[in-house]
Amino acid sequence: MDFVFEPREERLRNGRRVGLRLAGPQDEVAYLQAFDRLSPEARYMRFMRVVREPNREALRRMLASFPERGFALVAVDSVARQAAIVGSALCMSAREAKSGEFAMTVASEYGRAGLGRLLLSTLIELARQRGLGEITGYVLAANQPMLRLARRMGFVIAPDPDDSSARVCRLRLIAKSGTDPDS
Repeated sequence: MDFVFEPREERLRNGRRVGLRLAGPQDEVAYLQAFDRLSPEARYMRFMRVVREPNREALRRMLASFPERGFALVAVDSVARQAAIVGSALCMSAREAKSGEFAMTVASEYGRAGLGRLLLSTLIELARQRGLGEITGYVLAANQPMLRLARRMGFVIAPDPDDSSARVCRLRLIAKSGTDPDS
């Protein structure tokens, strides 16, 4: 099932404005620039390992795979001259899959302003539209802000059986009609 998302502008709790839109191959350079602006700690939290350089080929393949294998949302600074990516949320799944895996990044200067919640709630809505019955994300146990957000958004959080430093965040999605998509 395809989905529709109209780009829009949102105001965060701190008054800043961000544009929210779907990402595509045209965003490769902006993603690379966003990666360069991340602190080493933010990179570690996002990739769950030390990453000093972006994998350009993997990024290119991921962006080219949309919408068949998933989708990504980007939040861009609405007042910057060049619309810099300040947050992103992606969900990867096969076209006919009933579940997807998500990951998020929020630039540190946009933290604690509601951008993470905006990205995750929008991602959840788009996953529902796509017909997914569940989304799962892997989060470092040390990433308490993300775990708190996931818990507030209704995710069930459990230890990762394969990695004691990680947690599995799982959310069953209920279709807008109130019926379970797996029924």
